[in-house]
Amino acid sequence: MRLYVPATRDDLDTVTTTASRATWPVAPRVAHAVTPALRAELPDEDDEGLEYAAWLAAADDSLGLVLQGASSPLRVVVTVEVPDAVVGDALATGDDVSPSTVQVTDDVDAQVVCAHVDETDAGPDVLRVGQVAEADLDDALQAVVDRDLLWYDWTELDQAPR
Repeated sequence: MRLYVPATRDDLDTVTTTASRATWPVAPRVAHAVTPALRAELPDEDDEGLEYAAWLAAADDSLGLVLQGASSPLRVVVTVEVPDAVVGDALATGDDVSPSTVQVTDDVDAQVVCAHVDETDAGPDVLRVGQVAEADLDDALQAVVDRDLLWYDWTELDQAPR
């Protein structure tokens, strides 16, 4: 199953790359995928649009991880392939849960497809979200949403910005 995993730059340091693949040890955590609930919420979207919606939800969750004290202010989404058996429904919480949310239920060595990382100069905009007053939060979030995450194939992860 393809997952879009919200991550931090520190997480990329735990990826192991060989000549033929990259693997990442993923512990139980929240991730995003094209789920039946996402398909129901966006019935007119094709597979590519559904994948993009799940990826965007992962990027939003990455922002939260960064604001919890990551060593780098850059958002990261790691696209991985994992066995279906280690993916379960999202855990019930009191918060709004995206229809793409799933739970990685067991430790797994995920096969990395690619990663998306903020460009280096996005760091101040990302950090600003955690520093502004409530009245300015929408503008701060919009500045982050307007930023592109750069794509890195699994063979290029060592080139991702810090």
